[in-house]
Amino acid sequence: MSAPNESLPMGGREGSGTYQFGPFFLDKPRRLLLKDGAPVTLTPKTYDTMLVLVESRGGFLSKEQLMKALWPASFVEDSNLTQQISMVRKALGESAGEDRYVVTVPGRGYRFVAAVIELPSDSAPGGEIRRQQDLSDVSQKEPQLRADSLQPDTQEELQLHPIAGSAKAPPRVGTLIRRPRVILPIFLALALVAAGYWLYTARSLKTESFEPPRSLAILPFRNLKLDPQSDFLSFSLADAVITKLSYVTALTVRPSSSVERYRNQAIDSRRVAADLDVDTLLTGNFIREGDDLRITAELIDVKKDRILWRDAFDLKYEKLLTVQDRVAQHIVEGLELKLSPDEARELGADRPVDPLAYEYYLRGVELYARSEYAMAIKMLEKSSEINPAYALTWAHLGRAYNATASFQFGGSEQYRRAQAAYEKALSLQPAQIDTRVYMANMFTDTGRVEQAVPLLREALRTNANHAEAHWELGYAYRFAGALKESVLECERARQLDPGVKLTSSALNGYLYLGQYDRFLESLPKLENSALIVFYRGLAEYYQQKREQAARDFDHAFELDPSLLHAQVGKALSYGITQQPSKGLEILHAAEDRINERNVGDPEAIYKIAQAYAMLGDKPSALRVFRYSVENGFFSYPYFEADPLLSGLRSTSEFESIMAVAMKRYEAFKGKFLWLPRSSAR
Repeated sequence: MSAPNESLPMGGREGSGTYQFGPFFLDKPRRLLLKDGAPVTLTPKTYDTMLVLVESRGGFLSKEQLMKALWPASFVEDSNLTQQISMVRKALGESAGEDRYVVTVPGRGYRFVAAVIELPSDSAPGGEIRRQQDLSDVSQKEPQLRADSLQPDTQEELQLHPIAGSAKAPPRVGTLIRRPRVILPIFLALALVAAGYWLYTARSLKTESFEPPRSLAILPFRNLKLDPQSDFLSFSLADAVITKLSYVTALTVRPSSSVERYRNQAIDSRRVAADLDVDTLLTGNFIREGDDLRITAELIDVKKDRILWRDAFDLKYEKLLTVQDRVAQHIVEGLELKLSPDEARELGADRPVDPLAYEYYLRGVELYARSEYAMAIKMLEKSSEINPAYALTWAHLGRAYNATASFQFGGSEQYRRAQAAYEKALSLQPAQIDTRVYMANMFTDTGRVEQAVPLLREALRTNANHAEAHWELGYAYRFAGALKESVLECERARQLDPGVKLTSSALNGYLYLGQYDRFLESLPKLENSALIVFYRGLAEYYQQKREQAARDFDHAFELDPSLLHAQVGKALSYGITQQPSKGLEILHAAEDRINERNVGDPEAIYKIAQAYAMLGDKPSALRVFRYSVENGFFSYPYFEADPLLSGLRSTSEFESIMAVAMKRYEAFKGKFLWLPRSSAR
């Protein structure tokens, strides 16, 4: 077998018209797929994937070839290709194991095995197009003509596509049928097919043939009674439905953090949809009277200004768990989404949960969203005591423990509890995406990116359109110094959910690459977030805008003096205003707390080292820099270029620390980025 082409530019093969296989037409000029005359909705990338497969002439395509063809200028995960192959199979109606169209070569790549006919772009009745079988059958009766004996208009190469793996070679170009009595019926049949196809196409081109996955925001349910005792349901019921839909790849659902601000508000659907950049909204309300609960919800197609589904249902309060199942199912039906068997299984009804345990769970979720972590932990712990078999309780409990450790110096014990909770959640529900994302975040925060990356890649294999998983993968990459890859993942997250920039932390990859203007442009426009205001000040400091930076550092400290980043910013502000002793006092106190409780995000701790260096305390700067690197922040390319470390570079201790960072950085690249994917597994 000849070696496959290493470069497969999309649409770059010799074919330029329409391909027919089975009941499908793949119209290349119009980027359109039809089945039995009806258009099949494809995303642009899924169409590109199908085109490359179809144009491969039944040949084997390695994963590397496909990824180079589909993402020529980008670094992407294997999960992106796996997802596109899955979408191709779904569009063709091929179930797992059928192999009617796409065959997987385990660990290596794919092969398109259906017999394909190509109709030229100027396809007209009587065009010289034959199935391999038609030509083979007739050629047994008819003599072959030499190609050089044909008229010029019959020397055009025939596009013949044998079934992959066939031992029988296709007929040579020039194998034609002499007698008109044989050709005429075939030409007439093809004329009818072509005429019908082009007639339908002419009509259907007026409508959109491709649409990206539907984007949906599930807004908090309004409490019509305004009962404070039941108000927690407003956010937590919406969150439950959002979590339920996290497995559906044909749907991008805005996270709970994006919709929280719409609690108990009168909604202008068009304005909210524009703010969240979605085409579909789910709105609803509820009223509770004792043990009776009435919920009303409607699904709105905002672009077409029509209601896709509306319903009201009454239930007993003890049946709260059924709400997420019913609403999620109605959304799938209203949007006419086709689910894979795995997706359908995950969207099935949850196991029964003790009603009181579920109420505590919902209260804990709502309290976490308000950053009331201590109370959230109490509620979630109570839920787990009553019903220890509900996976999401453990997932959110781990998240609350982790937040306490990360943001409030909760101590290493909180990290230990978080990991135990996540492990419990995954033991109960191994495929739960949110648990993997939360646990990976903890691993990154605690300097274990080598454990975080596999979790996130597994989550993206389940749903390649999960924005938060892409964001967290970008977060892990920047800890390891894979800065360009970090930017790509974070930008992918924002493509899937433009609202990410309104609610998530800073896209530090740009900052660490020295692209300060792009970093500032990427920051969420938030004036009440101490973290975001601090990062704005840090970028301004790098740009030599010292007075402006000092103002932002001071503002961040005013917003939240307990935040480590804000404390570092205040120390830097004292340095800018020539008060180094005050800055060093803040840094020493922060370092003492870190040592006392044995906690701290190593990326944030690195900022203490930067501040020590800026304030002129080299021994402290080197000590904390080593601590940061040895505890898992080893962004070697950033360290090489960081101007804040310039005063340390001449020391042997600095060179020693850089050697440690470089060793782990190179090992990470070798394991996750540089080696061929087949070898990296």
